[in-house]
Amino acid sequence: MTSIELLGVLLVIALVVGLVGFARTVWFISIGYAASIVAFVLALVLLAGSRLTPLGIAQLLAALVWGVRLGSFLVRRESRATYRAAVKDQTDRSQALPLNAKLGIWISVAVLYVCMFSPAVFLTYAMPTLSQGQMLSSAVGVGIMWLGLAIEAIADHQKSRLKATDPDAFARNGLYAWVRYPNYLGEILFWFGNFVAGIVAYTEWWHWVMASTGIVCIVLIMMGSTKRMEYKQDRRYGDDSDYQEYSRTVPVLVPWIPLYTLKNIQVYLE
Repeated sequence: MTSIELLGVLLVIALVVGLVGFARTVWFISIGYAASIVAFVLALVLLAGSRLTPLGIAQLLAALVWGVRLGSFLVRRESRATYRAAVKDQTDRSQALPLNAKLGIWISVAVLYVCMFSPAVFLTYAMPTLSQGQMLSSAVGVGIMWLGLAIEAIADHQKSRLKATDPDAFARNGLYAWVRYPNYLGEILFWFGNFVAGIVAYTEWWHWVMASTGIVCIVLIMMGSTKRMEYKQDRRYGDDSDYQEYSRTVPVLVPWIPLYTLKNIQVYLE
């Protein structure tokens, strides 16, 4: 099976998994997202596993852990009545979308997930021909993936632990003392690492197009998510002087970079 054929298989998988979104529209970009990545890893191991090296296994293991962790978190969250009540208005609006809009979301996110994952496919197929220097370059990318995964997991754990003891408090300790939305930073780093890991394998122009589309879109999506969280937290904590000080002094998304809000920045995938 060629890499193009495998990418076609992954697209079919993403479309099948994405059917859950027709039950609840938000699942296109939540449960369908995590489940697609897990399914991609399993499909790649099954269909091209003989090409894998320890480095490729480390990359796919990171993707598998990322998908399982996110998916289990989303399922637990969806099972909570308090969460469903909090997002009821948003859920109702998305459910009211016409069928053609849902079809557009279904197809576009399936294509996006394949693009995001494509560096792993390209690297797997290039493994037998890589030099030691190229393997080292890819290892840096895989390391960034694991770093992003760790940041995202730790940030979610810290916030969940805080909310369990004080549901009305905003997170500002641990990783949140360095950046206000470390979970989004972690996700950006994870997919950036995946992109970097595959650079040595981008031997065709369309490799660059697919991989670049994936990383650019997920960065824009994470920036849009950050903006939405800023507005949400402003509504909830805006009158709290501690929160005002926190939002003025802690960078919004990247530590040590004095950028404290994205609200004035145009993001095209919000």
